[in-house]
Amino acid sequence: MAFLSSFKSTFFIWFLLFSTCTNHGKDQKTNAETGVRAQDSAMVRPVIVGADRTELYLNRLKNKKVGVVANQTSVIFKKPQTDGPENLGHVAHVHLVDSLLAHQVNIKAVFAPEHGFRGAADAGEKVKDGVDPETGIPLISLYGKNRKPSAEQLKDLDIVVFDIQDVGVRFYTYIATLQLVMEACAENGKPLIVLDRPNPNAHYVDGPTMEKAHTGFLGMTEIPLVYGMTIGEYAMMLNGEGWLEGGKKADLEVIKLKNWSYDTPYSLPIRPSPNLPNDKAINLYPSLGLFEGTNINAGRGTEYQFQRYGASFLDSTKYSFSYIPQPNFGAKNPKEKGKKCFGKDLSQIPDQNEVSLRWLIDAYTNASDKGRVFNTSGFTKHAGTEKLQQQIEAGITEEEIKAGWKPQLERFKKIRQKYLMY
Repeated sequence: MAFLSSFKSTFFIWFLLFSTCTNHGKDQKTNAETGVRAQDSAMVRPVIVGADRTELYLNRLKNKKVGVVANQTSVIFKKPQTDGPENLGHVAHVHLVDSLLAHQVNIKAVFAPEHGFRGAADAGEKVKDGVDPETGIPLISLYGKNRKPSAEQLKDLDIVVFDIQDVGVRFYTYIATLQLVMEACAENGKPLIVLDRPNPNAHYVDGPTMEKAHTGFLGMTEIPLVYGMTIGEYAMMLNGEGWLEGGKKADLEVIKLKNWSYDTPYSLPIRPSPNLPNDKAINLYPSLGLFEGTNINAGRGTEYQFQRYGASFLDSTKYSFSYIPQPNFGAKNPKEKGKKCFGKDLSQIPDQNEVSLRWLIDAYTNASDKGRVFNTSGFTKHAGTEKLQQQIEAGITEEEIKAGWKPQLERFKKIRQKYLMY
């Protein structure tokens, strides 16, 4: 099958297909799953993702008609060939769907989220229903005519499996898809298994909290921008807090990770979506993702998505860095296409452990036409509040803005604590 290429990074990765790992501890701090950073010790136990723990879920799928919610990240990892430097950092894997079929699991449908089953569609681009050419399995889009599986689409299924890599940012739409799938399963009496994966931004909680008036597909619940949980933990919180529509609860099982903790450095071996190409982009996404609600380019249409920002209407005398966005993979029509954008290159800055507003404030401050910066409705949907745009336009400092987030962040952390598993 054609998969998106692995990240180009120097990582030793040790995975055994369908294997288990012994001597693991809940409080043990280890390095990565499919990504042990080169600067960390190579003598660590690998993190085992939920999908690899087949012994915990295969029996539940036998003799059942199964639906799978999946994309290109839904893989089981195998031990790579490491007999030469040319193989370093290449993660051998098999797609979950292929693995289940090899075990004679009866997959009746695959549900595809934003960006599609293969992960190649642009952000916001509608994904069509179809048939997977590799397997002949019907593909049902959850980013087209409907975003929630219908009763008709679920009626012939006995159970649903959800396995998608998240990056821990509220407006990254896979958690909205999870919530709608959970609601559909709860309404139609279908059990749901979530195969957990690490969250590369799990080491902190920060950002403005979504206000109820602005909830939507970029944020369906009143949570902070960065929520510090795995997708499995988030599913448990949706269930436990009664946040599904009508207060219903899904028949939910989460297949846990092994050998992972919240501060484990974690490098995604497969691009989770077209415009998150590497560790740096994922780390900066909580901060630079706010530019999605503006008319400023955040690196789409370049090879440095979410690692730079700029616009033709930023004051060229204030910046030494410039670039020109052009259509490319994942960005057929990027903002400021073909225009010389003045801004900043952030690809070499240290990793962030917070949502930073300094770049958004910088861009607004140095816009030659400040009226061109914000796409107000889009920014409100991303920020979750009208207040943030108003504060930036009023010249409120980053420190003052972030101080206002603290009470809601503390309330959320108390809720979150009940569902943490690692």
